[in-house]
Amino acid sequence: MINLEGTRGEINISGDVFKRLVGEAAINCFGVKGMAMRSVSDGLVHLLKRESMGKGVYITYNSNSSVSVELHIIVDQGVNIPVLCHSIISEVKYKVTSVTGVAVDSVDVYVDSLEL
Repeated sequence: MINLEGTRGEINISGDVFKRLVGEAAINCFGVKGMAMRSVSDGLVHLLKRESMGKGVYITYNSNSSVSVELHIIVDQGVNIPVLCHSIISEVKYKVTSVTGVAVDSVDVYVDSLEL
């Protein structure tokens, strides 16, 4: 949770807000099939439903009141992965900063699988 001091009081932003913003920004990029999560029981990567997309996002709160993001995605086969990842990084930084006012130090994108 991030605590921001304003002129009229304190604002607390939960991790779920960041996860939802990051997930929405990522899946709105062309070529992203969805968020991914590796199953502990069988070790396979599973495509998450839209309402569970926060499970593929990990947020780290930094000491300078910024966040670092790690997200796991499944992409469509045939897309240019470096270009797609650059687009996701830009979109995530823009969306999180514009909605919450919190700076994003880094965005690490992990492509866990390709799908048709």
